Amino acid sequence: MTETDEQARQRRAQGPERSPEQGPGTAPGQEAEQDPETEQDPEDAGRLRRLNAWRTAGRTLARLSSDLPLGERLAGLAAEAGTVTALDRPLDFYGDGVVADLEERIAGLLGTEAAAFFPTGTMAQQVALRCWAGRTGNSAVALHPLAHPEVHERGALEALSGLRTVHPTHEPRLPTAQEVRDFPEPFGTLMLELPLRDAGYVLPTWDELAAVVAAARERDAVVHFDGARLWECAPHFGRELPEIAALADSVYVSFYKTLGGISGAALAGTASLVEEARTWRHRYGGQLFQQFPAAIAALIGLDRELPRLPSYVAQARMVAGALAEGFAAAGAGWFRVHPEPPHTHQFQVWLPYGADVLTEAAVQMTEETGVALFRSWHPAPSGPPGLSFTEVTVGRAGLEWTEGDVRDAVREFMKRLA
Repeated sequence: MTETDEQARQRRAQGPERSPEQGPGTAPGQEAEQDPETEQDPEDAGRLRRLNAWRTAGRTLARLSSDLPLGERLAGLAAEAGTVTALDRPLDFYGDGVVADLEERIAGLLGTEAAAFFPTGTMAQQVALRCWAGRTGNSAVALHPLAHPEVHERGALEALSGLRTVHPTHEPRLPTAQEVRDFPEPFGTLMLELPLRDAGYVLPTWDELAAVVAAARERDAVVHFDGARLWECAPHFGRELPEIAALADSVYVSFYKTLGGISGAALAGTASLVEEARTWRHRYGGQLFQQFPAAIAALIGLDRELPRLPSYVAQARMVAGALAEGFAAAGAGWFRVHPEPPHTHQFQVWLPYGADVLTEAAVQMTEETGVALFRSWHPAPSGPPGLSFTEVTVGRAGLEWTEGDVRDAVREFMKRLA
């Protein structure tokens, strides 16, 4: 099946941490049982094959929670729940109990007055921007055209809240202070995605970020951070999370990206903003009866993953450099590791081959060697055909890799493209 640009964008919206490769796997060498009257869809079969390869790989740069079978995921949650909360306490009801504990923890980590748990980051961010539009009296939101609301939310800002978006820049980076200052029309809110995922997980420097925020203030605009991946930005900025969050009027953070949670997000800011956001959360259908599994998983992630993120970022820089060396040594011709060095523990790799060819090479390598270097590849969203990219995540499993390991893996991968 030929994939359209819109389908590719929707699939990329799943991202490395929102993998669509979910479903029951089979052991190596075994065939999945099928109802003889039911023919398996080739795309489904391909997803299951890739997922099984990643699950059973002996070595990988990151083991994603979305790859786990259901039973293993539930068992892990049950085993670790007692490390973050008392198991004999009452269940949460409509946001009390362990959910309230998580909200308090987030406010403390970010240095804000309050925080509210949301079932999805999409809802948290839409509520934040809606609240700011009401408070500023201006429904225009300035953001990047590659930002999540523009690419992955089906026009929800306009359809649900009547907001209008404007773009201070179309360059594959966040806007500069001068671009914000010179933008020819008023806007009430400047939204900055940190990092800008679809541009390659890119970040400005600390001074650039502070200057952009100051430029927005000069225009009497408020600043909201899409901090779905804010957790891993601290090493690049050389600042702690409260200092980063303090630049903005509000910030949203995700619990399943980076931290490996089940789902959920938080919106943090002043007490009055968070109180208003809770009202809109209820109106949007986000006042769920019980959310303790997601809250517990988030608390586990904060304890387990957050302290390790600086080591992941440092290792990603080594991996990116070794990948570039490996491609050059293997005679790959044109390639791109972007950004180099990476700004977080995630980055892009670009090669001049079709996405299907590259994905097949990656799966074959994993099946045959037990080493998973790359996951799925995607067609370039624009430009000439035959150019594809993949997103690389370096996590705990990747800390054991050496430069030589990376170069050897690149050589094995390139063999399958010969």
